[in-house]
Amino acid sequence: MGSPIDHSLSPVLQGAAARELGLDWRCERRLVAAGELSDFVDVLDHAWLGLSVTAPLKEEARALAASVDDRAQRTGAVNTLLLGSRVRGFNTDVGGIVRAFTDAGVAAITTGAIAGAGATALSALLALAELGATSVTVGLRTAARGERLEELAAQLGVSLTLQPLDAALPAADAAVSTLPASAAVVPTFLSPPTRLLDADYARADGSRFASALPTACLIDGREMLLGQAVLQARIFSLGDVDAPLADEPRVVAAMRAAMRGAADVEAASARLEES
Repeated sequence: MGSPIDHSLSPVLQGAAARELGLDWRCERRLVAAGELSDFVDVLDHAWLGLSVTAPLKEEARALAASVDDRAQRTGAVNTLLLGSRVRGFNTDVGGIVRAFTDAGVAAITTGAIAGAGATALSALLALAELGATSVTVGLRTAARGERLEELAAQLGVSLTLQPLDAALPAADAAVSTLPASAAVVPTFLSPPTRLLDADYARADGSRFASALPTACLIDGREMLLGQAVLQARIFSLGDVDAPLADEPRVVAAMRAAMRGAADVEAASARLEES
């Protein structure tokens, strides 16, 4: 749930997980605007297992949870709610970013860069720190939005540099763009990062960095989406984000195939509409 929500591939991912795990799940999109999450949750019955939450509801989800995991506590953002007598909140975005980099061969880093300063930027900062970053540079449009990033960096012992979004970012072992599709700017780098994850996976024309950076350094934002969805499937089926699914590699392969198939169909439809 979120707003907008039509682009979400979560139903595809969780549907594939359910089929592989033999579970009677149905995952659907729900349009829920800012300020409406609490009212939405209040009327849900016992048939609802949990919620996958996207923008702009992640801070509202944090407020609804009776308890949260460490990543949600640090970032203040919850993207997964496990319902029941006591609502539990999780942030699987952080793990999704970590997994996207590790699957791309980035196991340990010392420097990081982030474009944007919204809720996803906090998850990106924590993910880069978990990968080993000791210094991170963030390009942002509004300086005031850097305050929470500075607070989190201080907690993590990470040296943080804030700079205008239109200034070139330094070279980094790992970089994350958290900019939404509506952002007109394309951040630049003094030299290409080793790997860059573009979290904006829903662009019909591909990554905004495709013409500026070598293809080899780009990580498809759908890999982050997949990584966080695997953690969500653990939560929904086992109640434990750290407990692997039964035959998890097989489940992940099915989820990736379903995701890519659905994304390719949507991209083809978008091109047909444009023509």
